[in-house]
Amino acid sequence: MTNTVAAANAEISRYVAASSRPIFDKPTIATQPPLVIRPYRLFSQRFPLLSLSLLERNSISSSRLRSLPNNSDASGGLTYKDAGVDIDAGSELVRRIAKMAPGIGGFGGLYPLGDSFLVAGTDGVGTKLKLAFETGIHETIGIDLVAMSVNDIVTSGAKPLFFLDYFATSHLDVDLAEKVIKGIVDGCQQSDCALLGGETAEMPDFYAKGEYDLSGFAVGIVKKDSVIDGKNIVAGDVLIGLPSSGVHSNGFSLVRRVLAHSGLSLKDQLPGAAVTLGEALMAPTVIYVKQVLDIIGKGGVKGIAHITGGGFTDNIPRVFPEGLGAVIYKDSWNVPAVFKWIQQAGKIEDAEMSRTFNMGIGMVLVVSKEASQRILEDANGAYTAYRIGEVVNGEGVSYH
Repeated sequence: MTNTVAAANAEISRYVAASSRPIFDKPTIATQPPLVIRPYRLFSQRFPLLSLSLLERNSISSSRLRSLPNNSDASGGLTYKDAGVDIDAGSELVRRIAKMAPGIGGFGGLYPLGDSFLVAGTDGVGTKLKLAFETGIHETIGIDLVAMSVNDIVTSGAKPLFFLDYFATSHLDVDLAEKVIKGIVDGCQQSDCALLGGETAEMPDFYAKGEYDLSGFAVGIVKKDSVIDGKNIVAGDVLIGLPSSGVHSNGFSLVRRVLAHSGLSLKDQLPGAAVTLGEALMAPTVIYVKQVLDIIGKGGVKGIAHITGGGFTDNIPRVFPEGLGAVIYKDSWNVPAVFKWIQQAGKIEDAEMSRTFNMGIGMVLVVSKEASQRILEDANGAYTAYRIGEVVNGEGVSYH
């Protein structure tokens, strides 16, 4: 870990020294006043203070909100809106923020630094925490926290450098907090980045007894001439899907509503599987960093979409140039049993499932036909990948 931190510090310092002013030459980078360079200190109850100079500016250029479904289901099945998630309100907030901080909307925010970009992302794990409280499974929720941010920034081709966490609770249970932070450490090791610092906030009466909240922040780096931005995507390109471990960290408001309607408990066996519902739902989010960077290094990757809230329907189009859409081959991968149970127990329509959950595919790579053949051949034995669709003229996502 020490070597990783030192390398990250040295790399950032070198770029800071080489950069006299920001150059905004990408449409997804916020245009803001000249940068200010000053010492930036990370205070933590858990980690030593690390002194280094970093770039600071008063803007944000990252994805503010994951697109989430809001359609009603006339058949009487449950929807995400029924579970309390209102996309209209979220979209209105994004619209207002966009007026103040132009350039938001990507999976990560890009900031120019010499011949590279720093790529930053932030996220939490949502109401999956509620299941952690109910099941007592706290050891892996930290992996989820790291995954949600590093998986976002790797979509630009960025290698994660470091991660910061925020842990808040009403009363600090040291043993429980240690379990959570151990998961964060595991996530950082899986993504080959340094856990650089964190904040532990003890706020009496703010949270229910035994509960806590988490936020995470990741920063990576990518050469300007190596950014994956989707601008070269054309009709005929192939969609390669990398499998998920299950629900990951999105859609749990709807999952919990389905669970309440089903009459089952988290200790009951998941229908069609050899694990309990609690174990299946708490499976940690896959961290795709090393696999994706390896595939990128072999060439042919034009765009990458992290499949979170909004599913295929809302996330894949985020990487396309205007005028392009996608066709998804519905039977081209194995849908995990947990999604089949969620849909059946909640009587959820196919369209709602596809706009809420990852359905078994956590990351989608848009690649050339030539690259797709190589990726699928390399996958044999090394990892699992599926050809799940293709890019077409038009807009939106259709399923065949």
